[in-house]
Amino acid sequence: PNIKSAKKRVLVAKKKNLMNASQKSQMRNVIRQFKSAVETQADNTQELLVSAISSIDKAAKKNLIHKANANRKKSRLQKMLNSH
Repeated sequence: PNIKSAKKRVLVAKKKNLMNASQKSQMRNVIRQFKSAVETQADNTQELLVSAISSIDKAAKKNLIHKANANRKKSRLQKMLNSH
């Protein structure tokens, strides 16, 4: 891009993209930790569920995932905990 504002938008978009990818990855890692804790029937599953729901809500709030997608993820995690 030749225009100054366009150059800035490219830089800002790159920065935002990295932040969004990082936050989405962090959310997935927390969910993965919860799922493995449920499978091994660990003691701290309730705390991991709370942190997983929190990270899902944060991702939805920042529009990294859709609100309905967040609710579906939370529901499935809750079901997983209740079934074990």
